[in-house]
Amino acid sequence: MERPLGRGELSAALLDALTYEPEQGHGKLPGPAATEPADPYGDDLQLALYICYELHYRGLDGVPDAWEWDPELLRLRAALERRFLDRLRADVPAGGDVAAALEGLLTEPADGTGPSHFLQDEGEPWHLREYAAHRSLYQLKEADPHAWAIPRLTGRAKAAFVAVEYDEFGAGRADRVHARLYAGLMRDLGLDDTYGHYLGHAPAATLATVNVISLFGLHRALRGSLVGHFATVEITSPPGARRLVKAMERLGAGPAAAHFYAEHVEADAVHEQLVRREVIGDLLRREPELAADVTFGIAATEWLEERFGASLLSAWRAGESSLRLPL
Repeated sequence: MERPLGRGELSAALLDALTYEPEQGHGKLPGPAATEPADPYGDDLQLALYICYELHYRGLDGVPDAWEWDPELLRLRAALERRFLDRLRADVPAGGDVAAALEGLLTEPADGTGPSHFLQDEGEPWHLREYAAHRSLYQLKEADPHAWAIPRLTGRAKAAFVAVEYDEFGAGRADRVHARLYAGLMRDLGLDDTYGHYLGHAPAATLATVNVISLFGLHRALRGSLVGHFATVEITSPPGARRLVKAMERLGAGPAAAHFYAEHVEADAVHEQLVRREVIGDLLRREPELAADVTFGIAATEWLEERFGASLLSAWRAGESSLRLPL
């Protein structure tokens, strides 16, 4: 992925350091203390964290692979993560009953006002293109962050989790991989489908929705929260996907664009049962102490998604772009 421009002292210094081999770049790398003044939800910290995580996925153009497990960089990443996670725990209610949290995901408010409602009912083509650009940061690597859970599960939970992931990765067919289907959606909308192309366009609220999956996924201690995130995505996907199919069709977005969301209506309706009964059910039978982590994963995902949606709708209703840079 192309290296983005920095958004503050922290991310700019990090990006500069990563252009060197680790031995030469350590002196330019910000120390953990440099994270303290940064807003945990702000552009500077969220971009810095996104950059650190991207080294575990496909890497960054011009950044040596040796940085991925460099101890100095991992110390910085840990400080960034603490700032983000501590603030998230402070803002999201802890505890609660897992069954009640899952039932809450199945119930949509009658007066829903999220981005998918807006796009279905009144969105214009430019709104649809912006939404697709935001979501591309996750969708072009859909299911990759969740795959970190596989070696941390066992028994029925692992088997069911892998069954869902198998569908996300096209059930053995490269042309059916969901990330590839999303690339087709982007082309139908006249967008660049290059992996990570819109990172520079995406504000911090968007980055946080992607960073939280990597945060949960890269820490075995947060496996319960990762499963909670996974459940939230799979259970809440079908209603929103139905609305987005209608939006695509109403605005003439193209067959690939409509197909991507139609695929999720069908697939995720089946996945919901597997995740609730087999993945979470078996995980908590084996490790009941993870119940609070599962509910935190659900609540944190919903909270960050609502924050993301509010930022889009605030801009759109004011007739303004929701992106940092114009498409």
